[in-house]
Amino acid sequence: MSKTVHYKIDLNKLPTLTTKQQAELKTLKRMPDESIDYSDISPLDDVFWKNAVQNPFYKPTKTSTTVRVDSDVIAWLRSQGKGYQTRINTILREAMMRSLHHK
Repeated sequence: MSKTVHYKIDLNKLPTLTTKQQAELKTLKRMPDESIDYSDISPLDDVFWKNAVQNPFYKPTKTSTTVRVDSDVIAWLRSQGKGYQTRINTILREAMMRSLHHK
């Protein structure tokens, strides 16, 4: 039994904001960017980006392409069973990530 609750939001029928919410939005809209206090936000320096991890829900878009691959290489990939295209993508992604991290 799942305890997950699902909501569907109709963007054409959003709930009306209260008077207080409308007043808060008007106040924020008039506020200049210079008055925003960033003191509680850590700097986005090299250390931050070195330790950053990819969103676990990230799913890159796929592009269909034609690639010439040596016959023995494709035979080896196919011999591993179903999902050889996924394996090709995984191998290429790992090579790309190694290359990006060595720069």
